[in-house]
Amino acid sequence: MVKETKYYYVIGSKQFLLTEEPLEEVLRERLQHYYRTNKGIDFWLLPSPEFLNCDDMAEIKKNCPKSCLAIVSTNKVFITWLKLRLNNVISGEMKFPKPGLVSPLAYNNA
Repeated sequence: MVKETKYYYVIGSKQFLLTEEPLEEVLRERLQHYYRTNKGIDFWLLPSPEFLNCDDMAEIKKNCPKSCLAIVSTNKVFITWLKLRLNNVISGEMKFPKPGLVSPLAYNNA
């Protein structure tokens, strides 16, 4: 049996996250912290995440911009901090494995 893992996410407009918010700086600082503390990377940046196409995500997808970007992590505290740091984003959680989803990190790079 495959172990269930919980993933947390924030989703926002690509335009908003990449040009109006200092996302690059925030993630760079986070990476530096992880390297200094010998912690493994536990977050990923996903353009147009596939998990939004799952049946149970229909309501969230409806509220997301067409051109969206997600930051996904197994670290709930980090995602909660991001939600507070980045205004105008949607946050939530999901469990994987998930019916109809091959990988929690699958995305469309279109």
